Amino acid sequence: MADKKELRVFLSEEAQGAGLTFERPRSGDAGFDLRALESVVLPAGAQMLVSTGIKVAIPDGYVGLVKDRSSMALKQIYTHAGVIDASYRGEVKVVLSNGGETSFQIERGDRIAQLVVVPCLTGMTRVASEADLGETPRGQSGFGSTGRK
Repeated sequence: MADKKELRVFLSEEAQGAGLTFERPRSGDAGFDLRALESVVLPAGAQMLVSTGIKVAIPDGYVGLVKDRSSMALKQIYTHAGVIDASYRGEVKVVLSNGGETSFQIERGDRIAQLVVVPCLTGMTRVASEADLGETPRGQSGFGSTGRK
């Protein structure tokens, strides 16, 4: 039996037929590369759901986060809404948007995003008062407050 802390991956027949792969990250890398199953054109200012042809089983207590690849972000191509729950068994798809002024060509097999698998805390204790949350130096300051001098 496989280690419970290991990602299990299934490549669809279409992905296998197209020669797509899904490999472990290189030593020191945080994420698994996600590749486009199909060639598509992402128009300027548009958003699109892109298939990868893979399904995964994420271990209990973990979550998969679909994140930007730095090379794509430099081209103003961004990922959105990328939470893959441990209970999900459908195809991993990537929501991409083009923040640039020209259309962007994605070829079948291009690395379009990365899947970062991290521990996910789901335990919870309800407290009786706000004071029970405890205090921190930051307190309630938010939305850019820590970037001020």
